[in-house]
Amino acid sequence: MGFSFVYASTLVGIKAIPVRVEADISKGLPRFTIVGLPDAAVSESRERVRSAMKNSELPFPRTAITINLAPADVRKQGPMYDLAIAMSILGASEVIDNLKSMQRTLFLGELALDGSIRPIRGVLLAALMAKVQGYESLIVSHDNAAEAALVKGLQVCPARSLLEVVSHFNSPSKLVPQPETAFVGSDYLGEDMLHIRGQEQAKRALEVAAAGGHNLLMYGPPGSGKTMLARALPSLLPGLSFEDMLEITAIHSVAGHLNENGQLVRERPFRTPHHTASGIALVGGGAWAKPGEISLAHRGVLFLDEFPEFSRQVLENLRQPLEDGVVTVSRAAGTYEYPARFMLVASMNPCPCGYLHDPKRECSCTPLQITKYQQRISGPLLDRIDIVTEVPRVDIEKLSALEPGESSETIRARILEARMCQRQRYAETPITTNAELRSSSLQEHCQMNKDCLSLIKSAVDRLHLSARAYTRVLKVARTIADLAGSTELATTHLAEALQYRPKTLRS
Repeated sequence: MGFSFVYASTLVGIKAIPVRVEADISKGLPRFTIVGLPDAAVSESRERVRSAMKNSELPFPRTAITINLAPADVRKQGPMYDLAIAMSILGASEVIDNLKSMQRTLFLGELALDGSIRPIRGVLLAALMAKVQGYESLIVSHDNAAEAALVKGLQVCPARSLLEVVSHFNSPSKLVPQPETAFVGSDYLGEDMLHIRGQEQAKRALEVAAAGGHNLLMYGPPGSGKTMLARALPSLLPGLSFEDMLEITAIHSVAGHLNENGQLVRERPFRTPHHTASGIALVGGGAWAKPGEISLAHRGVLFLDEFPEFSRQVLENLRQPLEDGVVTVSRAAGTYEYPARFMLVASMNPCPCGYLHDPKRECSCTPLQITKYQQRISGPLLDRIDIVTEVPRVDIEKLSALEPGESSETIRARILEARMCQRQRYAETPITTNAELRSSSLQEHCQMNKDCLSLIKSAVDRLHLSARAYTRVLKVARTIADLAGSTELATTHLAEALQYRPKTLRS
């Protein structure tokens, strides 16, 4: 009869918190009770733990066993507590000699019936938490070891079975720590702009969007190159810092999207959900709350092809994340907050047939069909898109031209200089790009002379710009000025930014 405890971890959104797994063995009829808001997968842990201990030839108490998962007011989900439950029972049964060391270790893993340890999701977040909380080591499955070793300064011990873990604390046969994963620079993926013929205006819009982190909408007839331009955007974006890589990897770990080796995500995400995606798939949630596409696109690109074909109700879910950079999912089990600082890139045809204003083919749509098609995108959502550009049909002379255009590497060099200006300007703030500027900071960073004021006032009156549209014009103008190496806004910068405002596509 006895009492023991070890530590595991649980996920709340994309944060990990420690869970104290307490085991009490007392006299009474044989029973195995788990308390502390366990879900079905945690409750089923009783059978996995019992069989794993029996098949590992470890003693299983034939008496009353009570397992408490503290804090008791946080819901526990999934099979990640199996290893910790088994170790706490062994500690209470006095099978483990080195209890103090065991209680300074974090245990994470699902147990198979034969006692082997299976991988779980969210290990990177648990490793980050373990380092902050000062745990001595982290014991995980071999398949999770590379992912956990991304956190420097934490001893990660991979184990293949429950018996190996017991031997680690009871005998000189120790688990070999996983070497720290070496940092490798960011990758540049995507189409090279060198292979895109023509579309100079769209390329310029793409450059401005990449330089300032702005949202972008492209419209034009089928086959004009909208999708290819969108897929070239990742090749223009600056490389990720190690902190950004960790953050992105943690989100993908929670969602269960990492590969078997648990490698660091080194490239900016480029997510392309189908237009049949539901609201939960886009923003996150579900019975077991998981990050959605907008969080999986964090620090990267969310590309919505055939923009009007998405359900209007689904698209309206984007409005709050586009403003705040986070999405809050409220469910009966709790409230979860996921980061969602992404670039929205959308493409659409100007009408259902796609050939409105096309010089080569006649549009077959009625005015009513065109209006209904374009009204699938609400005004408030369109107002949150910084740059709207046309992608017209490309002439055969440009398509067959032998002389290539600028490469992604050349354009990226200009973008990196503009991003450097922004980093220096916002060094004392959490802001990283012009797109993240708040209205309270516009006066300081987007000062205008008399000519600029006259132009913007005239544009607001003639184009009926909202207050949000006004601030977004200034942000885009600030990015254009950064690309030009100018510290002050000029009328040319404002004029170009105004050209990118959403227009009625029928005009």
